[in-house]
Amino acid sequence: MSIGKLQKQAKEKVDRSQVYPIGEALSLVKEAAYAKFDETVEVTVRLGVDPRKADQMVRGAVVLPNGLGKDVRVLVFAKGEKALEARDAGADFVGGDDLVAKIQEGWFEFDTAIATPDMMGTVGKIGRLLGPRGLMPNPKVGTVTFEVGRATSEAKSGKVEYRVEKAGIVHAPVGKVSFDVDKLQENLVAVVDALIKAKPATSKGTYLKKVSLCSTMGPGVNVDIPTVQALVK
Repeated sequence: MSIGKLQKQAKEKVDRSQVYPIGEALSLVKEAAYAKFDETVEVTVRLGVDPRKADQMVRGAVVLPNGLGKDVRVLVFAKGEKALEARDAGADFVGGDDLVAKIQEGWFEFDTAIATPDMMGTVGKIGRLLGPRGLMPNPKVGTVTFEVGRATSEAKSGKVEYRVEKAGIVHAPVGKVSFDVDKLQENLVAVVDALIKAKPATSKGTYLKKVSLCSTMGPGVNVDIPTVQALVK
């Protein structure tokens, strides 16, 4: 069957005008996925904030209880004992100027970057290369730290960074289509819980305006927000 037909069948399974309870929404996302690979399930949340205002920027990170379902390649900028600590924690690449040189030559075979504070002067040389790719270490999401062992372990186990974009939108992966609904639900609730805790004091009115889910190739499914909030601790 052609991709076009599969895509059409997937869209027919979802009523875009309807909001679905969280469990039903996740089941629909799984059912509507049609790609031959294990698609990523992503949540999109529209928040009641104005990201153009510095005091309404929502940014942070959350460790998903059930991981992302993929091997996360972690690069750590560190030296001495901290380099050993990162390696012991499972970092895939550890170094300093040597890694900077590789990245300057166009190498980006990693998913997240962590740095000790004393290495940020070195990392700053490639900030213009890492920044646009979302790979620049940042203390706000815990990737600039002397606790490189913990940070590496968290990244390996499924730590997700989030940042509000234009129109107050946040995108975040919550697992794979192959995950059970319960595991996807736990991951989704963890993301929403983190967003609620990150609510700026200056945000007025409705904060969680819209929540929707989709797989990499599948159609969007609107989620009934109260059914998500009811699960947030």
